[in-house]
Amino acid sequence: MYLDKEKKAEIFGQYGKAATDTGSAESQIALFSYRIKHLTEHLKQNHKDHNTARSLTKLVGKRRALLEYLKDRDIERYRAIVKALGLRR
Repeated sequence: MYLDKEKKAEIFGQYGKAATDTGSAESQIALFSYRIKHLTEHLKQNHKDHNTARSLTKLVGKRRALLEYLKDRDIERYRAIVKALGLRR
């Protein structure tokens, strides 16, 4: 599988407050971004995979909602995660 325990721990350790921090908005946004990149590459090769396309759309919506939440709560954390992930916001 493309996302195993080690990769998740690496993402949470890099963007979260601790390696076991799986609930913070930053770590969730980073995990969603990784999954979005993977699904985007999959859809470039399998453009007729409608289930994956729908999943990608839902995942982008979840990430957007978390980014909006973070922007409303703490603008500095929002700017830091957008810059770290290279998002176009």
